[in-house]
Amino acid sequence: MTRDEEAVGRFVERFAAQLTDAGMQRMAARVFAALLASDGAAMTSAELGETLQISPAAVSGAVSYLTQVSMVSREREPGSRRDRYVLHNELWYETFTRRDQALSLFEKTLREGAASLGPDTPAGARVAETAAFFAFLQQEVLGMMDRWRAHRAQLDLPT
Repeated sequence: MTRDEEAVGRFVERFAAQLTDAGMQRMAARVFAALLASDGAAMTSAELGETLQISPAAVSGAVSYLTQVSMVSREREPGSRRDRYVLHNELWYETFTRRDQALSLFEKTLREGAASLGPDTPAGARVAETAAFFAFLQQEVLGMMDRWRAHRAQLDLPT
């Protein structure tokens, strides 16, 4: 089956807009969506620029952000001096795992803050409740990721 490149382009732009609405940088969202939609989950800077009709500088800035947040990695294209940008395997699992690490750090800092503020003060109680929320959220994310791995195995998806 051949790809409908117009439909793919609409998908890339629609998903990128949703990612942007959720807080991701606009160009990073477009580059990420383009990589996600590519069969090889990898493209060179020139391919990204051509696909998205953006400048090399825009590609560079987007890739820098995506690399910094560990959503893509830079690899040398075999037999070439050009880099290609590659989505990580199990991208969403890795992304949520990093979020789990952030939640743990937030919880620790909030617990320390609550102790500093005093548990009997309104601010201390509020910060302690926020720490408890992050602890709860962390446990839910871990359980959800375990359920995802089991569900994914049942789907028999390619790796």
